[in-house]
Amino acid sequence: MTDIKEQIEKEREQARVVCDSEGSTSAECAVAWDTVEELQAEAAHQKTNEVKKTNFEKYCDDNPEAAECRIYED
Repeated sequence: MTDIKEQIEKEREQARVVCDSEGSTSAECAVAWDTVEELQAEAAHQKTNEVKKTNFEKYCDDNPEAAECRIYED
């Protein structure tokens, strides 16, 4: 997820540069910001597809030594 955030920042900066040089109403400016929006949508999509942990799983991640979090193998 960090890579896509970095890519969004790069594209956002590129969009600002393009809009400053070509004008804020140019087609190039619109395309640059469309790219940023598409990356943001992809980041949101990836975030919603992440497996959500239960509160118990979060507790065990924070407290692996707790008796209720111990895993016994047969």
